[in-house]
Amino acid sequence: MPGVTRDDAPLLADLMPWSVAPLRLGRGWPTAPDPATLKSRWETLLRAEGADRETLFEPTRARTVRSAVPQLPGQPTGTERLAQAADPFPDPVRVLSAPFDEQWLIPDHRLLDTARPELWRVADDHQVFAVESAESADGLPLLATSLLPTLRAGRIRPLYRRPGGAEPNLAPGLLDHLTGRLGRTATPPDLLAWTLATVRADLTVPLTEDPGLWSHGVELGHRALWLLLRHGDRPKLPGGRRPYVRAPLPSRPLTIRYDPEEEALHIDEGRISPVPPEAWDFRTGETRVLQAWFAARTAEPGAPGTLAAIVPAAWSQSWTSELLELITVLALLTDVRSRRDELETGAPITATELRAAGVLPPPDASRGPASVLEHPEEGPAGQLTLL
Repeated sequence: MPGVTRDDAPLLADLMPWSVAPLRLGRGWPTAPDPATLKSRWETLLRAEGADRETLFEPTRARTVRSAVPQLPGQPTGTERLAQAADPFPDPVRVLSAPFDEQWLIPDHRLLDTARPELWRVADDHQVFAVESAESADGLPLLATSLLPTLRAGRIRPLYRRPGGAEPNLAPGLLDHLTGRLGRTATPPDLLAWTLATVRADLTVPLTEDPGLWSHGVELGHRALWLLLRHGDRPKLPGGRRPYVRAPLPSRPLTIRYDPEEEALHIDEGRISPVPPEAWDFRTGETRVLQAWFAARTAEPGAPGTLAAIVPAAWSQSWTSELLELITVLALLTDVRSRRDELETGAPITATELRAAGVLPPPDASRGPASVLEHPEEGPAGQLTLL
């Protein structure tokens, strides 16, 4: 962007100081594209006894069936050691398991090597997680999700440090400084929207004092947020087009291919169109997002005798609906990405300016989680955890 050197643009790590490393699940079977598969895996695990249960669990250094761990915040699961547990199947939660891939997770701390309870503690309907892409999602170095992100990624930055949309995870004084320079109120969602629209691959965020440019960037970023969070009405392609199922999808599809002349996605003998080429070509690193999403739902079962061997029995109608929406989201995000060059500025707010104003560097306390004392949490074997 002309007028802003990369050295002068502030770092995302300074603008949103509190970040958390990605979760490490330790085993794949607690995640699946559908809840029914997870229920079957859970029940199979608890029917096994002794060494058989241990083997099915897939122990690691961090977790075995004898590990004593507290509940995840907000999740009423058992805390008895899994070696003796006979708990009912806990309600699964929706998570972002890969870029643009929403799946289900058994939210039981005993199953997860490194669950990052501080993220669960602030996850609610008000929260948005900014996720650094380990592999840039087609020019988008930052993703956003209202779901708990479990994907392999860079740092995770919640927009709010407390539940209920309280205490923005922003450098203290940043919003006041922006409001003063822009002559209009800058809000936490607006700053996140601007960040999504402008953040660079090196995770610097050019800021502007131009009110018109700010408004344009915020509008573009909010459109990206709407597409990434998938809230509200299903988006439409330009001209009101929507992809439809033109030939029924089989119950157990095996292959996926794209016909650019027809703008059609062929899933075995099934067919979906129109599918814009930019949706098919949308990639994370070298991997096409649509191919990875399809592979996650049609992968071969794991080794016999493992919980990963339990897979969905058939293609779900809900997956077809998700696929149709994902096609549209990817096509529209390509348009948002292509318009980022419009956000040029000759009047930047630089990191040097923010340091002179006392906004940067953010205080050390802002880089850690806030204490949250809203409710007690159950520790191992039913003991209460004090926060």
